[in-house]
Amino acid sequence: MAEQRREDWQTLSGIELPMQPGIISMNEAGADTNDLPNSGQPPYTRGIHSSMYRTRLWTMRQYAGFSSAKETNERFKLLLERGQKGLSVAFDLPTQLGLDADDELSLGEVGKVGVSISTLDDMRELFEGIPLGKVSTSMTINAPAMILLAMYAIVAEEQGVSSSEIRGTIQNDILKEYIARGTYVFPPKPSMRLITDIFSYCSKSIPNWNTISISGYHIREAGCTAVQEVAFTLANALAYVDAAIETGLDVDSFAPRLSFFFNCHNDFFEEASKFRAARKLWYDLMTNRYSPKHPKSSMLRFHTQVAGVSLTAQQPLNNISRVTIQALAAICGGTQSLHTNSYDEAIGLPTEESATIALRTQQIIAEESGVADVADPLGGSYHVETLTQQIYDMSKEQITIIEKMGGAMAAIEEGWQQREIHNSAFKHLKEVESKDRKIVGVNYGMMEENLQHKPMAINAEVEKVQCERLNVWRDVRDQSDVDICLNAITEACKDGRNLFPLVIDSLRVNCTLGEIMDAMKEEFGTWMAPSGF
Repeated sequence: MAEQRREDWQTLSGIELPMQPGIISMNEAGADTNDLPNSGQPPYTRGIHSSMYRTRLWTMRQYAGFSSAKETNERFKLLLERGQKGLSVAFDLPTQLGLDADDELSLGEVGKVGVSISTLDDMRELFEGIPLGKVSTSMTINAPAMILLAMYAIVAEEQGVSSSEIRGTIQNDILKEYIARGTYVFPPKPSMRLITDIFSYCSKSIPNWNTISISGYHIREAGCTAVQEVAFTLANALAYVDAAIETGLDVDSFAPRLSFFFNCHNDFFEEASKFRAARKLWYDLMTNRYSPKHPKSSMLRFHTQVAGVSLTAQQPLNNISRVTIQALAAICGGTQSLHTNSYDEAIGLPTEESATIALRTQQIIAEESGVADVADPLGGSYHVETLTQQIYDMSKEQITIIEKMGGAMAAIEEGWQQREIHNSAFKHLKEVESKDRKIVGVNYGMMEENLQHKPMAINAEVEKVQCERLNVWRDVRDQSDVDICLNAITEACKDGRNLFPLVIDSLRVNCTLGEIMDAMKEEFGTWMAPSGF
């Protein structure tokens, strides 16, 4: 247990602050508090830790990645130097799709929306000089998640850090890719196989790693409501739990390492209530369905990123206010880690200045606002408690609909979630177009602008350099060792052996990301969503 951040908990006026203020105020009002257990107690509506941020602040985990591994490494070091506590890696589109930088399908996309990683040497460069035994790392990677985690484990080992010591998260949530984001590679069934292979391997060999980050973020970015975000995310989570149990895994061997990733939008009270409702609903679903024995198996731990879709290119400095409101809601809702967007992200990749302001926003909330001084500061509010229960009930109803359809996968294959998201997004768009919903700078408070801000430029040479590095990489390795390892992966795809150890072996003989993915495609094939979804 970490030490308390300070000893005296008082307001600026010297008023002493109790650990659980909501409980005290409700008791003094003579209200029934039986439905409001303290934070740290099931069903965790008020938070998963009894002391919440008094003991340890949320992890300030700013998302970064662009161009080359070297340039991204420099940004990581800058953010760590300025107070960031965890790393979050953005990969470029080819990497997310399991393509090498010199693949013809990668042309024009290398390094554009994240860092380009094709080889183990790229991963070494990405984390050069960063002690992987002391920092936790989140990686937004899905279809090739096993390969990127294996690379990370090898680089840590080369630093003298064992796999049992590394901490972090891989997103590894393929169902939301089919629903909302699109960076899937394999058909649904083999995709689930890769995920359960990761669960199984990591439960024994990488025990402190969060093996999946079940993501509502991208579903919300696609246009769903807060209620749909909770419902669709938890329905996907149930599908992963069922798939793992079907392979023979005990729920307590993997469920404690499940993590979640939510969006935080502009409606402050709805968003804070959403997080409280999601914790309670996940606890109830897990305990009622699977009866886990480990307390963490039914405890919803989550990372939050504020809403990228809410940022405007018009009057971009206004985005600082939006980000602050959203971050405040996530913290009042009890998030475990947080990324605050930079104000210029509707224009281009964040500059050093804008990324620093985003980090400073978190630090100001943590140290100056007082919201981190008590557990569940909004608990006991009639408005918040009512919203929490309504979101719980409405999300549960949506999950029941999905279950009646045969579960998340069956509903996805029918396109049900996709259509629901499209309908919600269209409704919101019509409200903005009619000005029933005002967006400052877009349809309200508009003005002539002379935009001086210059977005960060991407190194135009990164694609050429990456291709040259790959040529050298392939020239100096033993091709016979490469072929043996890749053939072993294809055979294991057929016979059901866990693929993780074979991926590690292939990386040790210098196979590339794309080659390993191609070896899997030999058996698994690829998948394209039916038209109209």
